[in-house]
Amino acid sequence: MQDEIIGVGPHPEPWPTDPKFDRMLLQEGDKRNVLDKYHYWTVAAIKTDLDEHRIDLEIAIENLQRDYNMGTIVRAANAFNIKKVHIIGRKQWNKRGAMVTDLYMNIQYHDDVKTFAEAMKKTGRDMIAVDIVAGAKNLSEVKLPANAVLVFGAEGPGLSKEMLSTVNETVMIEQFGSTRSVNVGVAAGITMYAWLQQHSLTR
Repeated sequence: MQDEIIGVGPHPEPWPTDPKFDRMLLQEGDKRNVLDKYHYWTVAAIKTDLDEHRIDLEIAIENLQRDYNMGTIVRAANAFNIKKVHIIGRKQWNKRGAMVTDLYMNIQYHDDVKTFAEAMKKTGRDMIAVDIVAGAKNLSEVKLPANAVLVFGAEGPGLSKEMLSTVNETVMIEQFGSTRSVNVGVAAGITMYAWLQQHSLTR
């Protein structure tokens, strides 16, 4: 089986004159992993178009350590075109797993849990933690709020005690194998899709 060829070659002349097109990409080709409609577009033009169709879901990631899964979570958030990604704690994070999708996202940084919680209170967002801890409700049995911000922690330690004591509710993904938990990047994708099933895909 041959590898899938991603991207397109140089655009045939005459080139389109719309400012959303990147002249360098028109000349050299566009090898980015983007939808066909976005070939040759500038990053800014793609982000502007995505902003017009965002779903009303936000996520937050507590960045307490250098967790490679953060990039995976952001990539999934891009796939679902969520409204905003909040990063709490360290501003530096491993973007390799995001596969450049972070450029098309709205990302907001918060110094700590307190400032994040205050920002969510102002916007009226319900903070829903996703973690396997005592008192967490099964995801399959929960109606996620339409105005939710789903909060994820790091692989291993999960969310901080401060965060868990601040959120409105905590949910967990039911599992049936031998391992204690699924990878946090996988958990994020599952939970975001569950929200979509409840609020977008059933309309």
